[in-house]
Amino acid sequence: MQKKSKQKILIVDDSEMNRAFLIDMLEKDFDIIEAENGVQAIQIINSGNIPPDLMLLDIVMPEMDGFEVLSAMNEYGIINEIPVIMISAENDSSCIERAYEMGVTDYISRPFNVAVVRRRVMNTLALHAKQKRLMRIITEQVYEKEKNNNMMVNILSHIVEFRNGESGMHCRNIFSITNILLQCLVEKTDKYNLTSKDISLITISSALHDIGKISIPGAILNKPGRLTTEEFEIMKTHTTVGASLLDGLPIYRDDPLVKVARDICRWHHERYDGRGYPDGLKGEEIPISAQIVALADVYDALTSERCYKKAFSHEKAFNMINNGECGQFSPLLLECLADTHTAIIKELQFHSSEEIQEMQLHNLVDELVQLNESNDFMPPIIQIEKELEKAKFFSIQAEELRFDYDCRTSVAVISGWGAELLGISRTTLNLSGKDADILKNESVQDFIARLKDTSPENPELTGNVQFNAKGVQICGKIIAKTMWADNNSSKYIGVIGKLSHPENIPQ
Repeated sequence: MQKKSKQKILIVDDSEMNRAFLIDMLEKDFDIIEAENGVQAIQIINSGNIPPDLMLLDIVMPEMDGFEVLSAMNEYGIINEIPVIMISAENDSSCIERAYEMGVTDYISRPFNVAVVRRRVMNTLALHAKQKRLMRIITEQVYEKEKNNNMMVNILSHIVEFRNGESGMHCRNIFSITNILLQCLVEKTDKYNLTSKDISLITISSALHDIGKISIPGAILNKPGRLTTEEFEIMKTHTTVGASLLDGLPIYRDDPLVKVARDICRWHHERYDGRGYPDGLKGEEIPISAQIVALADVYDALTSERCYKKAFSHEKAFNMINNGECGQFSPLLLECLADTHTAIIKELQFHSSEEIQEMQLHNLVDELVQLNESNDFMPPIIQIEKELEKAKFFSIQAEELRFDYDCRTSVAVISGWGAELLGISRTTLNLSGKDADILKNESVQDFIARLKDTSPENPELTGNVQFNAKGVQICGKIIAKTMWADNNSSKYIGVIGKLSHPENIPQ
C-alpha cells in the first residue's frame, strides 16, 4: 500500500530559534519548509512547485514583514488557497484585528502552549481540507449541470434541424453570428442597454428560434421546390407555435431565458419595414433580440445548402442582404454585419470543420427521433424545458472564465463571460490555429506543462496564472481536471476547468 504523503507547512520567521521550536513540535507529522523572511516566503509560493498546505507567519521580519506577505497573497489571489496562522508576540488588538481583516485563519500569541498550537494547526488543516472538498464537489456539479443543460437545449434545436433536413450546423452558426453581431452592437451604441447577461441570454435563446417547426408536416419542411400559398401559410405558423409552446410552460414562463426565447420564436421573421410576419411589427417595435437572430438566420440560410437551394457565397449573401433582397433590416445592424463580416466568415468556416462532433450529436438526435415515430415530440420538449431554470442559474449568471478543451481537435469552448473578459467575440477557439497566441503566455505555458503530471487516478490540478486581457494584467487561479478515455490511457483527451477569482478585470 502506498504511503500517504505528509502535508506541508511553511514556517516564516526571521528567528532561527523560533523556527526550530516550531519544527521540533510539528516535523513528526508534517513536512516542513522554512523561510527567513517574507521575500523568501513569496518566492516559495510562486516557485511553481506544489504549494504548502499551511503557513505559520511571524509579523516582525526584515525585508518584508508579515502584513506585507498577507498583502502580496491577497494581490496574487492565493490568500484563500493557503490558510495562514499568524504567530507573533504582538498582542495589540489593532494588529490582531488587521491580521484577520487581511485573511488569516487564526492568530496565536507568544508565548504559547505546545498542545494548543498543535491542535489549532490540525483544526485549521482539517477545516481547509473540508472546504476544498466542498468546492471541488460544487465545481464539478456546476460544470456537469451546465454542460448537461446546454446539451439539452442543443438537442432540442437539433431535433428541429433533423426534421427540417438541415445540416445540423444551423443552430451553431446562428449562435456564433448572433454573438458576434451583439458584441459589435454594444460597441457601437448603448441604445439597447445590453449587459453581458443579456448577450448570453439572447445568444443561448437563439438556438430555440425554430422550435415551432416541430408542428410543421415533414412534407412541407423538406419540400424541394417552391411552397404553394397554402403551404407557406402553414410554414409561417412555426413562429406562433414556438411562442405558444414557451408561453404554455406554467412554471418557467416568467423566466428571463424563456421570455427572450419566446420573443425570438415569434418575431424572428418580422422585418424592419413592417413587411414580415406574423404581426407585421415595424422598426424598433421588433425586440432587438429578434432583430439580431433574424439577420443571423437569413445570413446562414443564404450561405448554407438546403433541399430547395444551393449555398450562396458569403460575398453574395452579404450583397443580397445589403440590397434588401431578403427584406429590410435595421441600418445599424447592417453596419454591424459589414464590420464583422470577415469574423463571421472565419467562424463559419471553422464550424464546417467540426463534422465529427456534429455526427455524434446527430446520432443522438436520431435515437430520440426513433423513440418518437409518431412525430409526437412533446415528451422530450417538456423534459428539456424543465431544465431551463437550472440553465439560467448555472449557465447565464455564472461570471467565470470556464473552458472545455478537446485535445483531439485542439478546440476550446469558453463561457460567454470568459470571452468578454478576453476581449473576443466568440466562445469557440481553435488553439492550434488562429487562436494559438492565447497559449503563449509564460504563466499559461507553465500550467500546461504541469498537466503532464496528472493521471486518471489524480486528474485534478490547480495553479496561479497571469495573462493579458484587453491590455490589462489579469491574475487568478485555474482549477482544472483532465479527462481520460479510460484508466489505461497514456494521455488525457481533454481538460475542463475555470479561472477562479480573477483580479484587475478591465471594465
